[in-house]
Amino acid sequence: MTKIADFRSLTSDQLSDELLKLKKEQFNLRFQAATGQMEKTHRVSEVRKDIARLSTLLREKRSTAA
Repeated sequence: MTKIADFRSLTSDQLSDELLKLKKEQFNLRFQAATGQMEKTHRVSEVRKDIARLSTLLREKRSTAA
């Protein structure tokens, strides 16, 4: 789990890249769950919350830039 303070120092492009990376990880975790290969079940909720944090920060940065 990553803290929001760690994300605040990133630029919008870096946040977008990180968001894409987390969405890919989320897809892989869902695939593992469907095939019964998942080992770290707690990671699903961590990734989901990190995606929400990043989305919120991106929205904040875009609204202040506009």
